[in-house]
Amino acid sequence: MEKTLNRINPVSDPEATYFLQVSWEKDLGAGFGILLSDGQCAWTGTVSEAEISREAADMEMNRGKYVEELKKALIAGEESAGKYNFAIS
Repeated sequence: MEKTLNRINPVSDPEATYFLQVSWEKDLGAGFGILLSDGQCAWTGTVSEAEISREAADMEMNRGKYVEELKKALIAGEESAGKYNFAIS
């Protein structure tokens, strides 16, 4: 299993710091687990392959391109810093 951990500062609360961990088996497009923590509390969830396909279709985006954008936003870290915004609600 592969995992990444990134620090994010959401645009919804720029003074806050969160940690985002994403874990996956084969590749991100096959589904992944996600953990978000503010250092005191943690929230977890999973995203299935079917949910990824459905979201790509809803956005009228090629599934492969959608998965590449997910990789950039969720696991690329420093190389994508400043290119994606996160809002916590």
